[in-house]
Amino acid sequence: MMKQKEFSIPFSGLKQGKHDFEYTINNQFFESFGYEEFNGANIHLNVELRKLSNMLEFFLNADGTVNVNCDLTNEPYEQPISSELKLVVKFGEEYNDEDDEILIIPHGEHQVNIAQYVYEMLVLAVPQKRVHPGVLDGSLQSEALKKLQELQPKEKKEEIKENDPRWDELKKLLTDK
Repeated sequence: MMKQKEFSIPFSGLKQGKHDFEYTINNQFFESFGYEEFNGANIHLNVELRKLSNMLEFFLNADGTVNVNCDLTNEPYEQPISSELKLVVKFGEEYNDEDDEILIIPHGEHQVNIAQYVYEMLVLAVPQKRVHPGVLDGSLQSEALKKLQELQPKEKKEEIKENDPRWDELKKLLTDK
C-alpha cells in the first residue's frame, strides 16, 4: 500500500474552527490498497475538520457510484453508495489506532492521514450481495440468468394431505383417556 499524500491533512497551521476539504475518488485509490473488486469508481468525498484546542474532529461524507460485477450474472453495473464516518483525533504519547472512532497521534505531529479510514468506509458501504438492478426488475437478459432459471427447482403442486390411518389410531389413544 502506498501512502496517499493527498489525504494527509495538515492541521498545525489551521485556526480553530471548521475547515472543509473535498476529494474525488476513482479506482486508482482502491488499487493503491490492492483492492481490485471494483471495475471503476466515481465518489465525491467531503471532509469537515473541526479543530479544537485539545483534539480534532473529522466528519467524512461520501456519495457516488462504484462499478461492480453482479454476483448472480457477473454483469457489470453501477452500484450507488453513500457513507458517513466520524473520527476523533486526540493527542497522546504514541500513535494508537486500536479504536475505530478514536485515533491517538503523538504531540509533535502536524498532519493526519485519513486514507485508511476513507478506504474502509467506502469498501464497507458496498452491499455484500451485489445484484444487478435488471435482475430485480426482470429487465436484464443474460445467458447466466437464463441458465439459473433453467436449473431452478420446479415448483411442486400442493399435494392434498391425506390423513394416515395409523396416526388417526394413535390420536384416539390420547383422547380415549
